[in-house]
Amino acid sequence: MIRYALECLDCETGFEAWFASSDVFEKQAEDGQVTCPSCGGHTVRKQIMAPSVRPSEKAGAADPERVFGKLAARARQHISENYDYVGDGFAEEARSMYYGEREHRPVWGETTAEEREALKEEGVPAAPLPPAFVPPKQKDTSKLN
Repeated sequence: MIRYALECLDCETGFEAWFASSDVFEKQAEDGQVTCPSCGGHTVRKQIMAPSVRPSEKAGAADPERVFGKLAARARQHISENYDYVGDGFAEEARSMYYGEREHRPVWGETTAEEREALKEEGVPAAPLPPAFVPPKQKDTSKLN
């Protein structure tokens, strides 16, 4: 079986269809058996598309846990390098930026369930970080002796 991305030349609608082979598509198209689902037209052509090829068993599939681990490490590094950690002051910081009291900047931190719900109700855009993406918390060295 082969799936083709097709386009109706009458109404310029794109759609997909399955055929037993390339030859079957060609024969059905010539005979006017391939019709547009939008307008019913028979002037249909194949669109350019990339083949979907599965790797062979010999190539070996990537270990999903390893792939996710690499992704999570990159996310942690990006957050650590580009976001300010505001600790348990996240809700206050997010609210201040949302209402224009502070300049917008990327931040991350912690909230309580009640604070998360209040931010949501106010429409303040905030989302929890998946645990695997949370970088190590930065220590505040200004409070050390």
